Amino acid sequence: MKEPRILFVHAHPDDESIGTGATMAKYAAEGAHVCLVTCTLGEEGEVIPEDLRHLASDKEDRLGEYRIGELAEACAALGVRDHRFLGGPGRWRDSGMMGAATNDHPRCFWRADPDTAALDLVPVIREVRPHVIVTYDERGNYGHPDHIQAHRVTWRAYELAADPAHEDGAEPWRVSKVYAYATPRTVLARAIAVMREAKLPFARVAGLDELGSGVPDGQVTSAVDARAHLPAKIAALRAHRTQIAVAPDEVGPFYALSNNLGQQAFGTEYYILQAGELGPLGPGRRERDLFAGLADPPG
Repeated sequence: MKEPRILFVHAHPDDESIGTGATMAKYAAEGAHVCLVTCTLGEEGEVIPEDLRHLASDKEDRLGEYRIGELAEACAALGVRDHRFLGGPGRWRDSGMMGAATNDHPRCFWRADPDTAALDLVPVIREVRPHVIVTYDERGNYGHPDHIQAHRVTWRAYELAADPAHEDGAEPWRVSKVYAYATPRTVLARAIAVMREAKLPFARVAGLDELGSGVPDGQVTSAVDARAHLPAKIAALRAHRTQIAVAPDEVGPFYALSNNLGQQAFGTEYYILQAGELGPLGPGRRERDLFAGLADPPG
């Protein structure tokens, strides 16, 4: 299709690189318009490098502004030129993990009314006019409150953007397909086996249930083979140095967050179709392209 357009909605800086970085790099390299909306600055992240821990929220509380630069560097590595913060930088604050005291911060994303926050996203959808949106499922991939909220806000904005009764001076736009990114449990299980074989020198290898982010294989509808763009994804992960420790190249495509649990950086990334119709299926009875089956719609 001519001028394919895709919008990714993520909760914090680094989520885009961890979950969908290879896909973003692939479509950007192929000439698609790739737009990223990040909902918070990630102010509550735990800082890994000792020399940057003064930025943390319980110290100088300047981590969010620092992560703006990290995200810009990651987007450059992925070839993504269109990046925005939902409502502008700092409009919504990182809520921290579920159950943390930071869930009660008056400006945290988790406390936002989804209809109100969606009004920050609707103008982006109507301007960019994406054929495809990618975000999280209703459980937020692994239960983070900001991921859950990103799902709710994206879904509401998807509805409002297509509603002619919602007037904001821009033409309504109906997105053709909405996806949640996901990882099949068998893929995670293989990754755990690979990491145990590699004897990661910098991180602990967790069990499948401890990771908590896998989904049953049968739920996964789509698999994007972007292995050629894995180096770009690794470079983007390295850009988020406050949050991610990336293994040396000779060790393999592995990384860890502040919990020190080893994870594999995947070049093939997986998705669950939540709205729209599946296109032609490839091996494994899954789509191989998020634009599959779409003609060139008006606009």
